[in-house]
Amino acid sequence: MSESSKLTPSTPLNPRKRAIVIGASVGMGAALSRKLAKEGYSLALVARQKEKLDALCGEINAGGERLALAYPHDVSKYSEVPALLHKIVSDLGGLDVVVFLAGVNYPPGGNDKYNFENDRKMVEINLIGAMAWLTPVAEMFQSAKAGQIVGIGSVAGDRGRVANPGYNTSKAALHTYLEALRNRLTRHGVNVLTVKPGFVKTDMLKAAAGPTPFAIEPEKAADDIYKAMQKRRQTVYTPFFWAYIMQIIRHIPSFIFRRMSF
Repeated sequence: MSESSKLTPSTPLNPRKRAIVIGASVGMGAALSRKLAKEGYSLALVARQKEKLDALCGEINAGGERLALAYPHDVSKYSEVPALLHKIVSDLGGLDVVVFLAGVNYPPGGNDKYNFENDRKMVEINLIGAMAWLTPVAEMFQSAKAGQIVGIGSVAGDRGRVANPGYNTSKAALHTYLEALRNRLTRHGVNVLTVKPGFVKTDMLKAAAGPTPFAIEPEKAADDIYKAMQKRRQTVYTPFFWAYIMQIIRHIPSFIFRRMSF
């Protein structure tokens, strides 16, 4: 790494945690990156859209300190992960937190429509992309007996709804994977946080079919995620009231739920 691309160093009087944010360029990823930088983190920002990623790094670094570095990457290119992770850890000088926010949601176009290619892409990015990154990170943190993993799931993963089976499946599987990592890593001092947002005002939401009640700004979601990280929570819904909504939805009997259209 050249001198011009080095991060502002951590000092005993100004220590900095080091985080990777995967899916950082837009929406919740960008909002959380700004929040973490404000809270004193050194950041490796990973995303597919290089121009937006560079712009975000420029914004974060505009105050004079170099707090963020950009790493363009498509999470479906799994073979790139080991070398890129090694480079990032070297550039950051270590690693404390990894946040996986990358994801896609292709609207099904109606409850009677099916599209295997879209479903495949959602599983490859939302689930396998997360596993490609978080598996080596989990191994690293287990060896270090420290660290925090944050995975962004969805309320859509809490029940198999008719509206978008592929997306529901990708997020439900991610929830299970994160729970399994949590059960394995907690005994080694590593925290794994599953975030389940409701509707967040992002480009993904604009493409969603059907109503999107209680939608919040990405900055609100970022604040909730950061608070949960600080408290080393296991699961958090954002906004909080989705925990109560989903508690009700999870307990609707199947013979009733299958007749519902959302």
